[in-house]
Amino acid sequence: MNSTNLTTALKYLRKDTRLGDVVKKNPKPDFKPARNVYEALVRSIVYQQLSGKAAGTILRRFLELFPGAGYPKPEAVLKTSVAKMRGVGLSGQKTEYIKDLSKKFLDGTIEPKKFKAMTDEEIRQHLIAVKGIGRWSADMFLMFALNRPDVLPTGDLGIRKGFQKLFKMKELPDSQKMERLAEPWRPYRTVASWYLWRLADEGNRSR
Repeated sequence: MNSTNLTTALKYLRKDTRLGDVVKKNPKPDFKPARNVYEALVRSIVYQQLSGKAAGTILRRFLELFPGAGYPKPEAVLKTSVAKMRGVGLSGQKTEYIKDLSKKFLDGTIEPKKFKAMTDEEIRQHLIAVKGIGRWSADMFLMFALNRPDVLPTGDLGIRKGFQKLFKMKELPDSQKMERLAEPWRPYRTVASWYLWRLADEGNRSR
């Protein structure tokens, strides 16, 4: 998302009767596209269900298996034994997921060059074909790796809490309700979601 698009999104969302105040009192988000799609997806698998510190350590050790290679290519990962990958702290399941991801890059199941011409939902379904990548991971990839502007990750707990707080609900909303309430934020729901996370985190700035 370039600075012009972000400025337009912020100007639009500041006018919203509810979200506008949240936008005004929080800093501007910084969206930078991923340099390498394969790298971004491997990282998303490693970080699943782990603290940032623990996941960062495992990722660093994983990369150390490939000295001098920069970021490893899918071919190199496929040639690496399960035992070596497990040895850096990856679970058996995550090792399987990363190898499956590597296979799908090599056999053409995932073709990043085609993403530009694909809709968000097409990319989502493309990625969900990989073991270990569900809708939440696909949404995070769309938002933070590809910087797609209109993604609403309704499966994210922080987003649900943000909606609950913004609309003063007694209970966490379901996906259908969030989709309906977020309709006025189109086509900038990615930026709106970033501010919902800020709202949900008020008083707990660990994100």
